[in-house]
Amino acid sequence: MTEELITCELTCPSSPTGPGKTLNGSGIFSGESEFCVEHESELDLFCGTEQRLICSHCAIVGSCHGHTVTPLATRVTAVRNQLVDVCEKMQLQALRIERFIDQTLAAKEQKLQVAASRAREQVLAQVSAAREALEEEEQRLLEGVQREEERVEQCLLTQRAHWSQALASLSQTRSGLVHTLTHTPDTQLVVRDWDIFVREVEEAEGVGEPCDTDQLNLNPGCSDSRLLKGLWATAVLLGPNAYGSSFLKFDERTVSPLLSLSDDFYTLTFLHKKVRQSPPYDPARFDCWPNALGSLSMSSGTHSWVVDVGQSGAFKVGVCYTSLERKGSGNEARLGYNSQSWVLSHYDGDYSFCYAGKQVPLQVVRRPQRISLLLDWPTHTLMFYEPNSSAVLYSVTHPFSAPLLPAFAVTDRSITILH
Repeated sequence: MTEELITCELTCPSSPTGPGKTLNGSGIFSGESEFCVEHESELDLFCGTEQRLICSHCAIVGSCHGHTVTPLATRVTAVRNQLVDVCEKMQLQALRIERFIDQTLAAKEQKLQVAASRAREQVLAQVSAAREALEEEEQRLLEGVQREEERVEQCLLTQRAHWSQALASLSQTRSGLVHTLTHTPDTQLVVRDWDIFVREVEEAEGVGEPCDTDQLNLNPGCSDSRLLKGLWATAVLLGPNAYGSSFLKFDERTVSPLLSLSDDFYTLTFLHKKVRQSPPYDPARFDCWPNALGSLSMSSGTHSWVVDVGQSGAFKVGVCYTSLERKGSGNEARLGYNSQSWVLSHYDGDYSFCYAGKQVPLQVVRRPQRISLLLDWPTHTLMFYEPNSSAVLYSVTHPFSAPLLPAFAVTDRSITILH
């Protein structure tokens, strides 16, 4: 509530002040003057030491001489201003709670349905690849999604009930304070039992502030299954479409001068310094790192391709955004060292998954001769797979936000896209 609205509530002619009671300019009820029994003078002062009304004689020569004394009008103004501030804070808090209920919780309910639906579609799409072997797993996962959906729904209902009750309590407390402001005579206002008032304020402040938490979101992990993911990858990568589109080749424009490209655009070979040549300038070409990109942009559907890494002791395979930097020796153009590329790296005998400069060591039992890559755009999943052993080398889920290109690097021997 704004200060103008509260002032209106305090001074509006329609506010009942009782017979013969009106508000003067200072906000004090006129016609409410009381007199000091001892000095028969008007009680126009407030003794802060004794917390009572006194007259001027009490302050000068009476029992309150030397005490902290303020004019009654000043005291009333201070108390009213304090109450106005409290009411304003309560109104702002009420507005925040209303927005949380009407906007945040309502949006969460809508997003919950979408998220749950997507989770179900993910489960059903993967199970369909090997339904007979995965009926039990399918049932388990769908029940998990259902439980998670019910949990989030219960959280939303609990939040809505809690904050609705808090809003009602806050509104009731505020209404009581507004009623006190508009109906209590000044002489009663200043000597009111402030312990009760403070308790009411503390209860209102104890309502707290609403906040959005992860508990109000569907946990994406409820639809994850290591068994399901592995069998799904096997069905896709060992099926008739395992080698992907025949149109996938290395994009000649992107090939680094540190590499040579075969005439069929399927093989990259690392060049030693003595045989390197300077290709024509192209804004798409990597000029420092030994990188090259694939020719197929991916922004929907499911894609797979196989790379023959042979005996190469140093290579990278993965994906990157089309906006990946191509120039310079900084990490912006180095695969796996920025937030725009995701690669499996083999170097000095070790395998790791690299993204944004962070490396995840991989335990590889047998050195793979071929590496399959599976990109499932609907589930934002990128998987590295060893087709000979049917082993998932690494899997990552990321909310990809732009088209992706196959990405490669090699600094030892050759790598080849297979068809």
